[in-house]
Amino acid sequence: MAGEPQFDRTDLRLLAEIQQHGRATNAELAARVNLSPSACLRRVQRLENEGVIAGYGARLEPRRIGLGLQAFVRVQLEKHDQHAIGVFADSVLEWDEVVACHALTGDMDYLLQIYVRDLEHFSRFLLDKLLNAAGVADVNSSFVLRTVKEFRALPLSQLE
Repeated sequence: MAGEPQFDRTDLRLLAEIQQHGRATNAELAARVNLSPSACLRRVQRLENEGVIAGYGARLEPRRIGLGLQAFVRVQLEKHDQHAIGVFADSVLEWDEVVACHALTGDMDYLLQIYVRDLEHFSRFLLDKLLNAAGVADVNSSFVLRTVKEFRALPLSQLE
């Protein structure tokens, strides 16, 4: 399609390495993708400037920092006009417990991914914040019992 970014095999290998080894030095990345350090640095800078590489960060283990309960909450709004959607979105942005929020198709409007300390913390979040938010008609919560696979990297092999 027109307008889609074009990546060569080296770009894809470089992006895969950065996703898996974000703390690698430029020299290490260059060796892993068979480029000179200067060529590697130019490619990384180009990918950063184009917004392909959106940032760098550490993945934390939630349970090790005291966030032992993960939930997914589906939310249905009473109204779907721009004002109601904006009010809800603004509320979500204020809630630290919500680590992701997606607008959905189907019978529910939003899917929230939530991390909290425990069931009591979730109950307070639900009663004090989510159910008090203007325009929320219904919620449906599911708790994560075990994570089989979690997001670690985008599937770059689909782009080849």
